[in-house]
Amino acid sequence: MTPNLDLAPIGNCSISALIDRNGRYVWACAPRVDGDPVFSALMDGSDPDHGFWDIALEGQATVEQAYIRNTPVLRTVMTAADGASVEVIDFAPRHPKHSRTYRPLAFGRIVRPLAGSPRIRVRLRPSAAWGARRAETTDGSNHIRYLCMDVTFRLTTDCPVSHVLKERTFRLERQLVFFFGPDEGYDQDVGPGVAAVLDRTVAYWQDWVRTLYLPLDYQEAVIRAAITLKLCAYEETGAIVAAMTTSVPEFPESGRNWDYRYCWIRDAYYVVRALNRLGAVDLLENYLGYLRNLVDASAGGHVQPVYGVGLEEDIDERTTETVAGYRGMKPVRIGNQAREHLQHDVYGQIVLPLVQAFYDQRLLRPGTIEDFHALERVGDRAFAMHDQVDAGLWEFRTIARVHTYSSVMCWAACDRLAKAADHIGLSDRAAFWTERATIIRERIEREAFLPDEGRFAASFGNRELDASLLQMTDLGFLDARDPRQVATFDAIERDLKKGPYLFRYVEPDDFGEPETAFNFCTFWFIEALHQNGRDAEAREIFEEMLSRRTHAGLLSEDLSLGDKELWGNYPQTYSLVGIINCAVLLSRSWTDAR
Repeated sequence: MTPNLDLAPIGNCSISALIDRNGRYVWACAPRVDGDPVFSALMDGSDPDHGFWDIALEGQATVEQAYIRNTPVLRTVMTAADGASVEVIDFAPRHPKHSRTYRPLAFGRIVRPLAGSPRIRVRLRPSAAWGARRAETTDGSNHIRYLCMDVTFRLTTDCPVSHVLKERTFRLERQLVFFFGPDEGYDQDVGPGVAAVLDRTVAYWQDWVRTLYLPLDYQEAVIRAAITLKLCAYEETGAIVAAMTTSVPEFPESGRNWDYRYCWIRDAYYVVRALNRLGAVDLLENYLGYLRNLVDASAGGHVQPVYGVGLEEDIDERTTETVAGYRGMKPVRIGNQAREHLQHDVYGQIVLPLVQAFYDQRLLRPGTIEDFHALERVGDRAFAMHDQVDAGLWEFRTIARVHTYSSVMCWAACDRLAKAADHIGLSDRAAFWTERATIIRERIEREAFLPDEGRFAASFGNRELDASLLQMTDLGFLDARDPRQVATFDAIERDLKKGPYLFRYVEPDDFGEPETAFNFCTFWFIEALHQNGRDAEAREIFEEMLSRRTHAGLLSEDLSLGDKELWGNYPQTYSLVGIINCAVLLSRSWTDAR
């Protein structure tokens, strides 16, 4: 079976897994999303010996799979040629318990016969040492221990243990329950216990979705994107990862295989901003705590573009040979060299979400004067770096320029500090930051503007384009109808748009010329069409993007122009943010439903 990205994530904000169309676990890491893969089959070829968990129906002819409504609880129905069928329910427990949220490092599976006399085989083969070998096992009367790399899991089940150990095919005559979780005793009857946890988990997610403010149109797409963005949050610290996977290439044999299981300040900024549009204040508030810890640790100095989910600075990049790679494509990377980069846009992406705490009365912890003064140190750094070379938001590894997007983000940091200072009554600081914002604006307008074309360039003193220039409107630097922004938009449409899709840039970079469209940039283009009054075109491209989602309603990072296949890490938070933002912009008003 050739690996692909038509996968459905489950999770509970502590652990997550990707499950294929046949109900097979093919990717999950523990004890955190950036840890060792317990299920590694996604990265280990078409017929791996281990790194998966499947429940195979003898004589299977068809399979159907969908989420239980408004949850990340997955239901897979397999039917054999003779009509026998089974149902598999997969979930990660999450619900209130003892005044806390119960979100163990665990997965639950419930297998039920639906029709006929189905015969099934259970194969549970976790990995250890980055897919190098099967996890060792020990077993008891109703459990099996799996010694993975950094954690020991225990399978507690009411299925005969020998059926699992011997991987024998047997008749499924009653419901069977599997709880794959911490290495500790299960202190109740596993069948009713797991069934009760499933009911509470479904109730939790459906209650959470009820708190979202949804647009009138595109609700199914928005709900699925919002749930999955929440699954990409590591709740213990507030971090939000860019994706659940590593090393899915941006296009075949490109070498552009990156590890996205970390918290990029930039990506997380866009995530909380999109979810804030839906009123998901829980993720916003938790992430603000993560940011405040980074602000304290930086003490006004350099901030990395990316950190570990536990605020770790040291996520140095290395490669491994223990797995074959996605469809055999190497390298497989662990860690990310971007932690070494200078990317000056991060200062704006710290300030912009944190200043909301000075305005938003929903928050349990409003911003304080002390918070403002701590944030000013980030503003000082933004002002100092606004005209210095960096790797840019596309994280060039050998190209250093003064990137316009980075400078505009530094301007936004100073601009928002001025506004926040005025709001909390610090008029002298408001004047100070307004002056700094003006200095940066004048520098950008002088160094990045091309008078002969009437447009902005992607870097100071150069002429190249990239899609991030579309964000100058979103950040409040230019009005969408400003002639300079209109000319910039026209140039981007002319040079970066390929069919309905948008490239980040088209010039060769460290790895040659890009070959796939970048999904988030296509969503930026849809937003720009809307801002320019071209809603019919915007909706047409938006519908096209929605049609490219997996059966789970999700997108990866990149899209090939020829066969329209998804590439890049998955599920990609950038792309899900685009779905939410464009749905909100393009939906009809609720008054139209009257």
